[in-house]
Amino acid sequence: MSFGEMSITLDDVSCLLHLPIRGVFWSPQDVTKEVVVELAVDYLGVSQVASSWAYATRAYLLMLVGSTIFADKTFTLVEARYLLLFTDLDRCSGYSWGAAALVTLYRYLGDASMYSCKQHGGYPTLLQCWIHEFFPTVGKRGENWKPADNCGLPRATRLSYRQGVLKVDDLRPILDELTPADVIWRPFEDHRACRLFDEICLYRASVIAVIRPTTLATTPSDVEDGYLEWYYCVSHPRLVPPHRDDPREVPVPVYDAGPSDPDWARVSTLIHRYLRQVNAEEEDPQFADLFEALHISRSH
Repeated sequence: MSFGEMSITLDDVSCLLHLPIRGVFWSPQDVTKEVVVELAVDYLGVSQVASSWAYATRAYLLMLVGSTIFADKTFTLVEARYLLLFTDLDRCSGYSWGAAALVTLYRYLGDASMYSCKQHGGYPTLLQCWIHEFFPTVGKRGENWKPADNCGLPRATRLSYRQGVLKVDDLRPILDELTPADVIWRPFEDHRACRLFDEICLYRASVIAVIRPTTLATTPSDVEDGYLEWYYCVSHPRLVPPHRDDPREVPVPVYDAGPSDPDWARVSTLIHRYLRQVNAEEEDPQFADLFEALHISRSH
């Protein structure tokens, strides 16, 4: 998008799906065919005639996670290694299911960013509901209930599917034309009664230490003048394709230096804008001098 990139966070998963985001983070391990057979016999009871609630429970849970948070591109199969999650049914509630859902979706989003990818894996409901929450003007949606009416249910349950007519090529210019005013930046404030914001969503303890003594900005006027212009000069808020075959204009806010402002900020902006336009990489010796000049200008 023209103003930066956005992504799904653990807080979004918590509010949309009500999955726990704290707990044991389980990493799936590869298993051999022999181990798969042992798992099916020991935990699904496939070789026994007698019924058992434990076997039935594991089979149901395997089907559930395989068709939601761990869904792959087959849409009909479930990897046997996920049975390891349910060897001890009493431990199931102790897993960080929300983190697992987010990691799986991230992995498939990375695959989907490649031109050769034709299908998307992961939990599509999570991605679709996130889009509707933050970008209300994109796509079609229906509402089963208003957010304030029932905070006890996951936010995703309030949305119902509506068939759209737009294709990918139709959506791209719509996304490119989005502005900050088209985004609901904090869609879950009326949902905090049942899903409080968890500091673990910030990922790093150092971030918590930095923001704890600060004051929450509630309106644009609470932000220092010139902050966004400065941020665009010292950070990388947009993703840039790795190739430079087709240079394209990338809109970058230009710092309008006033009479009392140093010229270094203006120089930094101009150099940064040019490097972004040509998709330059710092490792390219052709642009080494410009990158060095950019670093010097940012240090003043």
